Amino acid sequence: MTKQALIFVWQASGGAGILNLVFMGLIFVFFYFFFIRPQAKKQKEQVNFIKAVEKGDEVVTSSGIIGKVNKIEDNIITLELDTKTYIRVMNSSVSKEMTDIYKSAQKSS
Repeated sequence: MTKQALIFVWQASGGAGILNLVFMGLIFVFFYFFFIRPQAKKQKEQVNFIKAVEKGDEVVTSSGIIGKVNKIEDNIITLELDTKTYIRVMNSSVSKEMTDIYKSAQKSS
């Protein structure tokens, strides 16, 4: 091979390496903005929602149980389902997403 051919081959292979790094970087950026960041935002909203729950609020658990908050102790919430019918649930089982859907459905009907 001639000297010019060797230089051409060396430059071509070096450019492909940089292109692969750029491609991997773009994939990481894509995953961050479309998967990681929205999930972290959603989780932060859920934590803030649980902290803001007060006695008398109507909430929905992740299993679909609808109740009014009667008492809050550490990480256990007592829900009143009906007159003199109470259940105790973990505060992490209260769902912001399902509570929002329930409240918007009540407003529209």
